[in-house]
Amino acid sequence: MRKSFKLDEIDCANCARKLQDELARLDGVDAVSVNFMTQKLTLSAADELFDDVLERVVTLAARIEPDCEIVR
Repeated sequence: MRKSFKLDEIDCANCARKLQDELARLDGVDAVSVNFMTQKLTLSAADELFDDVLERVVTLAARIEPDCEIVR
């Protein structure tokens, strides 16, 4: 499954890249893209694991970029 989410308060392109690199390392993430210009996160994971993977993505993103929120 592939879904896109709005990012609220991603501060810079470097922050977006750092976030993308860390999220890509999570188990279950098939692909992830963080676009600073469009303020969008696109996540791909297996259908049956997607909700669990999304929760871990949200938790890790909050640790890496505390000011940034993934709008679901």
